[in-house]
Amino acid sequence: MSILDLICDVDDFWQAHGQPWEQSLISNGRKRRHHASEMHPSEIITILIHFQQSCYRTFKHYYQKYVQTALGQEFPHLLSYSRIVEVMPDYLVPLTAYLHTKLGMCTCISFIDSTPLMACKNARIRSHRVFAGLAQRGKTSTGWFFGFKLHVVVNDRGEILSFCLTPGNVDDRRPSTVSAAFWQTHWRQRIHLA
Repeated sequence: MSILDLICDVDDFWQAHGQPWEQSLISNGRKRRHHASEMHPSEIITILIHFQQSCYRTFKHYYQKYVQTALGQEFPHLLSYSRIVEVMPDYLVPLTAYLHTKLGMCTCISFIDSTPLMACKNARIRSHRVFAGLAQRGKTSTGWFFGFKLHVVVNDRGEILSFCLTPGNVDDRRPSTVSAAFWQTHWRQRIHLA
């Protein structure tokens, strides 16, 4: 998919679903300012998706060496690298919702696999506090790790059929039931604390 097709597709999704999502957000009491010179949310989501399609290994090199130099006309209000890294987490939910609209069709041949997402090195597990209560120790064929697992199901054409994120200690054969209960409990606790 070309960058222009991707921008159009993501923008169509944002026009349909962006405003209801922004209205459903819980306010933290601070005023949100929208400057005319800021990037549109669909542009940020497009950059995040296009990075995964590029040959760059790090987002920093991709953004500074490709987006800021070659895609200036496509994105006239580019943010600085530090600013886009700061706002990226705000668009994780819309990005996930967009990816769910692009799931493939089951062709009766499916492959499932999981990959570890390490939160920290094993030597730092006891002092790690960022994902306290969320990340867990797990084991893969390459050894132990502390963090989460990303479970993905694809068809024989390479299209994603489903995906979910679980703590690292979840069995690869039963991710969906544990994942739903885990994340519902976590977000209920976060809402009550806010």
